[in-house]
Amino acid sequence: MKIVVGSDHAGFEYKSKIIGFVKSMGHSVEDVGARSSESTDYPDFAEKGAKIVACGEADIGIFTCGSGIGMDIVANKIKGIRSAVCWNKETAMLARSHNHANILCMGERLLTLDECLEIVKVFLNTPEIREERHLRRIKKIKDIEERIQNCDG
Repeated sequence: MKIVVGSDHAGFEYKSKIIGFVKSMGHSVEDVGARSSESTDYPDFAEKGAKIVACGEADIGIFTCGSGIGMDIVANKIKGIRSAVCWNKETAMLARSHNHANILCMGERLLTLDECLEIVKVFLNTPEIREERHLRRIKKIKDIEERIQNCDG
């Protein structure tokens, strides 16, 4: 799989470790920044990475910031993205299997590096469940995304 990885300054330290871990699993990685721990704006990196996933240029995105929440909010603004903040292996498994999440967000200030790497491993190794009930719900998400363009929809 091709994985796009991004962070802001608050997720920068874990990002490089995640890149090495993902590569050790046999995946290719595209790093969209940040390039240092100097203060940056998470929307810039989340948007860039989420667009890469949405356009099919990467299979999965993994983003880190202080809490994971900011990157998640931005990523979910991009059509075709189902981003999830995960804080343990179970949330990662459920996000992938039930919700078909294509972006994982985590908080460097809230998780240890080992916890993040375990979450990444589960997220990347969990298949999407293709049962009718899950597919129906994913279709509803896609329908909402198509239908709701503004407050009139």
